[in-house]
Amino acid sequence: MLNWYLQSGKESDVVISSRVRLARNLAEFPFETKCSKEDLRKIEQKIEEATPQIGYHLKYLRLRDMDDITKMSLVEKRLISPEFVSDKSENRGILLNDDENISIMINEEDHLRIQVFASGLEIENLLNLAIEIDEKIGEMLPYAYSEKYGFLTSCPTDAGTAMRASVMVHLPALTQTGNIRKLLEVVSNFGMNIRGIYGEGSKAIGNMYQISNKQSLGISEKEIIKNIKLVTDKIIEQERLARKYLGKNSIELEDYVYREYGKLINCRKISWEECKELLSAVKLGTDLGVIRELTDLKVNKIDLYSKPANLQKYLGKQYDSYDRDIKRAEVIKQIVQEV
Repeated sequence: MLNWYLQSGKESDVVISSRVRLARNLAEFPFETKCSKEDLRKIEQKIEEATPQIGYHLKYLRLRDMDDITKMSLVEKRLISPEFVSDKSENRGILLNDDENISIMINEEDHLRIQVFASGLEIENLLNLAIEIDEKIGEMLPYAYSEKYGFLTSCPTDAGTAMRASVMVHLPALTQTGNIRKLLEVVSNFGMNIRGIYGEGSKAIGNMYQISNKQSLGISEKEIIKNIKLVTDKIIEQERLARKYLGKNSIELEDYVYREYGKLINCRKISWEECKELLSAVKLGTDLGVIRELTDLKVNKIDLYSKPANLQKYLGKQYDSYDRDIKRAEVIKQIVQEV
């Protein structure tokens, strides 16, 4: 069974993936920013001891036991945050299952960050899974909760449901037609955050955008999901209309995507940033049936194994930046030629 980030899901020509994240804090401890080292150690110990009872084949992994490349490979898969890795605190861990569709960060900004992932547009199903996991943990480890403010979090803007639902969308046609800025402004006016692929502070690369809810207080989980779904459906509609418009001039479209495809598969060295930009056009061509030499799986593999840390994990060896660019071009060719 392929991990979720190598699969193609519902509406995956536009929606790359979905995520639901719940922030939770244990009632008997102060927020992470106010915790002593001993508090953090006890939180980690309590959650590690509860792991077998939570189920879902989750394993407790200590961040301090991981090498830097392994940690960065998890960031690249969006299973943990860049901030989580950069903090040097010893008492940080992650609960992760083999499919890697469940990832729970321990002692990040909050005591627990429960995350569930899927390819394509699956936020409704993910909400059910997240609530199921959340309730199991909450029965064993009572949460900080207020009848007035809901779940209490270290950041006041996360209070209430303390939920962030997000979708990662690929919008190359809206970019090509010059309509991307207008659409993103409309989305922002609907009360949504628009960010790059690695969340707050990151830039959009390869025409990828992360759309998530801003509000979590005074609104239910189902309402959040409903609003995200409404906005995402409109984004899908507009992107597909833009693709249809580009398709009216088939020669220009074919020339564009095949030129980018040619660069991608024939280069001798390539940076991750350039690879991501070229792959955006190649995925567009593949989704529209223009490029027939690739499958969705091959596109997803190139996307994953071209990333710096996952490239090195895939090859089982460390490389400097220059050699990574050479190896990246070799791996792309290998994936394209797979039978």
